[in-house]
Amino acid sequence: MSDNLTNAEIQDRLWKAVEDHHTGMLGLTHDSHHFQPMTAFVEKDTNTLWFFTRKDTDLARSVEGGANDAAFIFIDRKVQASIDGRIALSHDQARIDRYWNAHVAAWYPDGKDDPMLTLLRLDVSEAAVWITEAGPLKYALELVKGNTTRSTPDLGERRDVNFQ
Repeated sequence: MSDNLTNAEIQDRLWKAVEDHHTGMLGLTHDSHHFQPMTAFVEKDTNTLWFFTRKDTDLARSVEGGANDAAFIFIDRKVQASIDGRIALSHDQARIDRYWNAHVAAWYPDGKDDPMLTLLRLDVSEAAVWITEAGPLKYALELVKGNTTRSTPDLGERRDVNFQ
């Protein structure tokens, strides 16, 4: 990755990747429950991720008492990230209307009025972001170079980003 990327450019790449692929693993950082696959909806102006959930899930019940530390683990071909922040329940009808789609609707038989429907709001504070610029050819060449020269392949870079 070019060292010339600003933190704002890294944030833009991260949010674009999450907007394009949506799915990652969400969980509380202090909880013994496993992380769960979730679909994220990005509001990059406020560094917020929104997730539809049912009120009776382990995660929703764990968050019910108030905001908790949480992480969203996101991986696609060029961007990987561990996104940290505070998560809370938020039954926000405007956001339910904004992000409602056929994929979400399949999980809620009573539609937007399903009594079990609620949202989780993750206010992002920081993230560790890896951006991989290498395609398959560069990846193969870097592996050969690393093995023949006993050096580490150059496939990208990790950057810590603060969102506050």
